[in-house]
Amino acid sequence: MSGTSTYNILMYSHDTYGLGHIRRSMAIANHLRDKNTNVLILTGSPIAGRFAFPEQVDFVRIPGMIKKTNDDYQSLSIRIEQEHALSIRTNIILATAQAFQPNLFIVDKEPHGLKREVLPTLEWLKKECPQTTSILGLRDILDDSEVIINDWREKNVYNSLTSLYDQIWVYGNQEIYDPICQYQIPQEAQDKVKFTGYIPRKNLPDNTRCRIRKQFRILEDDIFVLITTGGGGDGMEMLEHYLDMHDYYPTSLPLKTIMITGPFMPKSQRREVQRRAKLHGIKSLPFHHKVEEMMKAADLVISMGGYNTICEILTHKTPALIIPREWPRREQLIRATCLKERGLLDFIPWTEVNPQLLRDKIFSIIENKDRYVEAMSGFKLSGLDTMLAELHHLQHN
Repeated sequence: MSGTSTYNILMYSHDTYGLGHIRRSMAIANHLRDKNTNVLILTGSPIAGRFAFPEQVDFVRIPGMIKKTNDDYQSLSIRIEQEHALSIRTNIILATAQAFQPNLFIVDKEPHGLKREVLPTLEWLKKECPQTTSILGLRDILDDSEVIINDWREKNVYNSLTSLYDQIWVYGNQEIYDPICQYQIPQEAQDKVKFTGYIPRKNLPDNTRCRIRKQFRILEDDIFVLITTGGGGDGMEMLEHYLDMHDYYPTSLPLKTIMITGPFMPKSQRREVQRRAKLHGIKSLPFHHKVEEMMKAADLVISMGGYNTICEILTHKTPALIIPREWPRREQLIRATCLKERGLLDFIPWTEVNPQLLRDKIFSIIENKDRYVEAMSGFKLSGLDTMLAELHHLQHN
């Protein structure tokens, strides 16, 4: 344990191919840091360096991995076998913990990390640094109940929840989705669970909407539609649906659209999107490091509904149409269904999208935007405040 007066937080960001995990980790780190609190993020994200890290926050880059299926990963940049890459990652994670000596260790999403790579660190901390508080941070929804229960049983996760973790933070609301029940968290671990609420993003200046629209030559009376795919590795089909709609209605869609294809979309797909988008006067960008400003300026956001995008939508109260991915996980569909029931957004199932339905949904949301804004205004995003209060409790006890 560090002998200085600073409080050290080590975060393991389970990021392979997308943006969600590193963005969530950064939002948490930015809120928990202060002049006496350091936050160090372990991340495999190849674009971590594109983000601005505030004082007291830094990152350690571990070799990136690409998710091919739910259980198959390969090295992102260097040509080595999966086991070799995982061995390097595992050793960097453990060495970082041993050198940094964290007061608090937050593990993102996977209780054992990718392919059990965090397990040696958890075990070392429990044995050598018992003062360290180890926390598992779970997004609101992971997947279908049956999938998670079977996975956690097979990987002996339930035992780790009891023996290796001191707390479990769920970044959601229990009344919306209850993983204690859905994932059959054992009785002896249930008292460790704290529902933080959803994680808000930074509030933006009032002039953001006007400034961004002016930057992209979008008038106040224009209907500005922002389409974001997150990392973009699996976003091509959603963008194609939107472009198909424009092909079907070539002259009757009074929309100003910007597509953010995502930095991980294959170049050949990105070029094809750009070619088709240009035919309809649609601007496409591979990446925008302040996508929250774009959301603030938009009249409608279309996305697949990952956790972080949803938190940004709710923060900026921008009406949203979700087209949730259903493979390899059903998390986005479950989330969209739960939030639609509360009037916070609308969605179209992945297999039901067609030009007519997409057009009808877009204009229905635009026409009823005040109802969605009102629902979002009454929805409290308490995640960061809850975590900060818990951190203060840990620091003073």
